[in-house]
Amino acid sequence: MFYILHGEEEFARSKELAGLRAQLAEGDEAMAQLNTTVFDGRRLTMGELRHACDTVPFLYERRLVIVHGLLSWLAQARGSKGGGTQKGEPVASRRAFLEELAGYLPRLPETTRLVFVEEEALKPSHPILKLAQEQHKAGKAHIKEYKQPREGPLFNWIQEQARDRGGDISWDACRKMVELAGEDLRQLELEIDKLLLYAGDRQVTEADVESLTSRTRGADVFELVDCVGRRQADEALRHLHQLLDENEPPLRLLAMLARQIRILIQVSELRARRMSQSQIAKQLKLHPYVVKKGAAQALNFTLDQLERAHSLVVDTDWKIKTGDMEDVLALDMLVVQLARL
Repeated sequence: MFYILHGEEEFARSKELAGLRAQLAEGDEAMAQLNTTVFDGRRLTMGELRHACDTVPFLYERRLVIVHGLLSWLAQARGSKGGGTQKGEPVASRRAFLEELAGYLPRLPETTRLVFVEEEALKPSHPILKLAQEQHKAGKAHIKEYKQPREGPLFNWIQEQARDRGGDISWDACRKMVELAGEDLRQLELEIDKLLLYAGDRQVTEADVESLTSRTRGADVFELVDCVGRRQADEALRHLHQLLDENEPPLRLLAMLARQIRILIQVSELRARRMSQSQIAKQLKLHPYVVKKGAAQALNFTLDQLERAHSLVVDTDWKIKTGDMEDVLALDMLVVQLARL
């Protein structure tokens, strides 16, 4: 049996992998560890993979072989017409690996569970994904894709997690959680546990979230940029100094501002090409919620203003790093300049 766990959503993908490892352990963690092999697919040979999969389990029923990133790495060879890869390896060797792997998987020993873990979604045309779909019908393969949930499904996910824990969270509370804590599922799970413990038997409300949920730095920078877009320099400075008072390093704040401005530029350019928010999220590999917020913020600026904003950020970074200006003063001046664009 082999598994393909692929897609951008790391939290759910990791939980699935942890579940597979727990199934193998069946209460005997030491023996499970002894019969588990983990590989970095980018440094793996077919011979090493065969050896690990063909080895008979030691005093146990099954072996678990986990391979990270192999299928994405092999996919880079497909469609190439010669030359080599980034690491100088001939494309032909990857193609040969891919063909040999496709021939080997249907003959995988019954005692082996081989798990391919991919951080990106594989294309439907990937030969191993196609093979897995065929083998799935015979009960010899399992495929699961982990997509970043959109805003609605993300709220549904929060409510489902709450129900699984015997609690309840309102839709408005879900929206406020994402606004404050961001879209990272690992962070949201921590917030869910905290809120359910606080609420007890009643439903978690938006007021509960506002009282208990910690703002992420990304959320605070969103608000700072919102204030800049509304040309509210005083309010933007208040947000900036609130972050500085919480011991956020000035250069890290500058980097986060730079990232947000780059997102606004990219979103503006892609919207000009009449791309939808879902298409933009896919191309930029951003969560749809981030794109939605960015699209709303981008309306406050022309593309020329955003490009000038990026130049101001670069100039501020140079002044701080060369000692030409003290970091907090430089950030203050930057925020004021941005609000006056």
